[in-house]
Amino acid sequence: MVEHRPLSAIIAYAILALGVVMVAFPVYLAIIGSTHDAATVVRGNMPLSPGDHTLENYYRAIFVGGSRLAKEPVGTMLMNSFISAIGIAVGKILISILSAYAIVYYRFPFRMTAFWIIFITLMLPVEVRIYPTYKVVADLRLLDTYGGLILPLIASATGTLLFRQFFMTVPEELLEASRIDGAGPFRFFKDTLLPLSVTTMAALFVIQFIYGWNQYLWPLLITTQDSMQTIVTGIKKMLTTTDELAEWQIAMATAVLAMLPPVAVVIFMQRLFVRGLVETEK
Repeated sequence: MVEHRPLSAIIAYAILALGVVMVAFPVYLAIIGSTHDAATVVRGNMPLSPGDHTLENYYRAIFVGGSRLAKEPVGTMLMNSFISAIGIAVGKILISILSAYAIVYYRFPFRMTAFWIIFITLMLPVEVRIYPTYKVVADLRLLDTYGGLILPLIASATGTLLFRQFFMTVPEELLEASRIDGAGPFRFFKDTLLPLSVTTMAALFVIQFIYGWNQYLWPLLITTQDSMQTIVTGIKKMLTTTDELAEWQIAMATAVLAMLPPVAVVIFMQRLFVRGLVETEK
C-alpha cells in the first residue's frame, strides 16, 4: 500500500514541474520567435509575448522558403520527411514481424544463431556502416531518391526482438487449434498473430516513425538536391554560417512545424503505444 506523505508529494511535483519547464520553455521560445520579425529576434531582447508576424512567417516558411542555402519551402521538406518516416516505420514493422515469426515458429538449422546475429547488429549504428552503405546506395543509383532515404534504414533488430518476445507469450494451444482447423502457416500468421500484434505494431510504429523523422546524417549524406532534403537537414541549412544574416524567425517557424507530425502521432496513438509497451499478457 502506498503511503500518502505530503512533503514527498510536494517534492515530487516540484521536480516534475521543473522538468516540464526545462523541456517546454525552449519550445515556447521557438513558438514566440516564429511570430516576430527578424530584427526583434536578432537584437537579443525578444519579448515573451507573441508578435504580429505569425501569418507572414509561416506563409514564407511553408510556401516560399528560407535563406539562400535553404531554397525549398518547408512544405516540400515536410513531405519528404513524412514519406521517409512512414516508409522506414512500415518497412521496419514488416521485416521485423516476418523475421520474428520465422525465428519463433520455424525450425531450421542455426535458427538461434541467426537471431543472435540480428541482435548483435544493435551495436552497429548507421554511423559505423555509413561508408559501405553509401557505396551500395550510390552503385544502385538511389541517391536523391526516396528509396535511398528509406531502404538502408528499414532493418530493425529492436523490432525483431520485440516481436519475438511477444510471439513467445502466445499460447501454444492457438497454434495447435489452427493446425486442427487446417490453417497453414500463412493463415495462422494472418488470422491469429496479426490481430494479436496490433498494440505491439502500434508501439513500434510510433518509435520508428520518430526515429525516421529525426534522421539527420543519412539524409544529409545522400541528398544533394534541395527538392529531396528533409526538414531536419533544412533547418540546419537555414542557420547559415556565412556573412548572410540567418532568418531566425523562419528557422523557428520551421522548427515548430517539424515538431508537429511526431507530436500528432504520439497523441493519436498514445493508448496503443502504452499498451504495446506495458502489456505482457495478450
